[in-house]
Amino acid sequence: MTPRYPSLYQINTRVWLTELSSRLGRRATLDDIPDAELDRVAAAGFDWVWLLSVWRTGAAGQRVSREHEEWRREFHDTLPDLGDNDIEGSGFAITGYTVHGGLGGDEALARLRERLRRHGLRLMLDFVPNHTALDHPWVETHPEYFIPGTESDLARAPQNYTRVKRTQGDLLLAHGRDPYFSGWPDTLQLDYGNPATQDAMARELLKIAAQCDGVRCDMAMLVLPDVFERTWGRRAPLFWPEATRRVRERVPGFCFMAEVYWDREWEMLQQGFDYAYDKRLYDRLREGHARLVREHLFAGLDFQDRLARFLENHDEPRAAAAFPPGMHEAAAVITYLSPGLRFFHQGQREGRTKRISPHLIRGPLEVPDPLLGSFYDGLHAVLRRPAVRDGRWRLLECAPAWDGNWTSDCFIAWAWDGADGQRLVVAVNYAGNQSQCYVRLAPSGEGGRAVGSRI
Repeated sequence: MTPRYPSLYQINTRVWLTELSSRLGRRATLDDIPDAELDRVAAAGFDWVWLLSVWRTGAAGQRVSREHEEWRREFHDTLPDLGDNDIEGSGFAITGYTVHGGLGGDEALARLRERLRRHGLRLMLDFVPNHTALDHPWVETHPEYFIPGTESDLARAPQNYTRVKRTQGDLLLAHGRDPYFSGWPDTLQLDYGNPATQDAMARELLKIAAQCDGVRCDMAMLVLPDVFERTWGRRAPLFWPEATRRVRERVPGFCFMAEVYWDREWEMLQQGFDYAYDKRLYDRLREGHARLVREHLFAGLDFQDRLARFLENHDEPRAAAAFPPGMHEAAAVITYLSPGLRFFHQGQREGRTKRISPHLIRGPLEVPDPLLGSFYDGLHAVLRRPAVRDGRWRLLECAPAWDGNWTSDCFIAWAWDGADGQRLVVAVNYAGNQSQCYVRLAPSGEGGRAVGSRI
């Protein structure tokens, strides 16, 4: 049974298999992932495994990734010995929701999913609603599913449009994008103003739902009607409520997690998502101000319980690079001992500092940080406690230890109460100075006592 507050482990599948291939001396597939690795993930207390980039990609996306000068500079920063073979193309420039042949195909994924189940782990995969690869089969069979462009569009914004070759005649189509940035040159934008496109994408979701237990939906807010209209100048009907309903009608209990920004989290949760990214907490932790973090935790549990809380992922800098020692551990305690889905990234425990682009299939060799590894082992041990997985969470008041004690504002404190009467109290001084406060263990008026804290 999935706990109220589960933990998820994100794995870069292609990088993982490249590392395994070097150990085996041959190309590894999903079938080669050792049960010992799954044992390790399950023993750490994870409930979900998100396998990034398992779907089929094409030659067009690979070519763009290898030739794009700005991207290539980033790849070189990650891999000083970069070669073309390290660049397979973005795992989000998808040509079809079947497993890439180099990973072993759909059959290998089905076998891995069964092994995950035996270890008590559920499988999450990607769904990219906003766009497809340049060489997706729909370019030939259903060009009406895409946003068309005109010569004037191309002249006005050449970064957002491209000519696509077809056997039935070339087309000018839009690149996938969000309203604040230039188009992604290895993608084509889907037209959510066309009901046939929406139906086709819902059917793609149904196909994925037969292969896993949940999906992480890439940039899920881009297909919201007002966002789509702001980007493309045309209105689109709602997509998510009907799409999620159709999937759950076929697969009860299927899980949807939204990558979402711009304070649209609650809206996505109301449209059928189980979880939404909590980028706001991450940003406030990066800023380093305890009061803003504490105020974020004032939200009701009907909201907080459904937030996916992370300290790094494939889009963000590595936590060990973004947070200095001390601040890193404090931010991790706040992130993962708060309510919601606990979202960890492969390499985070080891203290890796180099972010690996989803275009790459190889990562750099980095020496693990034993002190950080020991910290995360201890954190995972706490996260396995019943009170933290299924208990009741509440924020505690941090009162000044004396008149004028401004450092009390540097604290964030909360309690977890388990069904067995176990209580865990957590207090974090999220500042670079020594601080003091009294932590009230119960709300005022309930006879609760205050406990002093000096950290």
